[in-house]
Amino acid sequence: MFSLLFISTVTLATASFQFKVGGDKGWTKPTGNDSELYNEWASRNRFHVGDSLYFKYNNDSVLVVNRTSYTDCSVANPTFEFKDGETVFEFDRYGFFYFISGERGHCKAGQKLIVRVMVHPAAENSSPRQAPSPMEDGGSDDDGDGWDSIWGAPPHNSTIKQTVASYFMTALGGMLVIMYLLM
Repeated sequence: MFSLLFISTVTLATASFQFKVGGDKGWTKPTGNDSELYNEWASRNRFHVGDSLYFKYNNDSVLVVNRTSYTDCSVANPTFEFKDGETVFEFDRYGFFYFISGERGHCKAGQKLIVRVMVHPAAENSSPRQAPSPMEDGGSDDDGDGWDSIWGAPPHNSTIKQTVASYFMTALGGMLVIMYLLM
């Protein structure tokens, strides 16, 4: 007697969102007493792995920096630097990301942003590690830049396309989970 097992391919999709930093004004130097403008905006949003930030700016730049450079408004050694006027930055890991303006005086005036990226709800069952606090070291062996070995490679600009192999591995992993659940 032969039994046939039919496995239907199910695609699990998670929605990702693109957030426009600064709204209609874009990424600009705050005026007046708006020194926490960008962090207040970030605190009203929920960011997940796969989401992205869209920075629109003129005569400015976006620097991705470590926690120390963020606190000190240091533009000396950014992890990434963008000057194209329209930058899309995709979050490929959870944890904290630090952004500052590269223009003199802008960061001190409040043109800086901390984003906490959370694990996407669809992936919460995989027991991820908790992200460290942005203001404490948490016993990590890194130098405060947030890029120690637990995070892997630094994030890439979302204009770089993922390889076909990456999509294949994601689909294969999803099918294996489904097969496991059907057993």
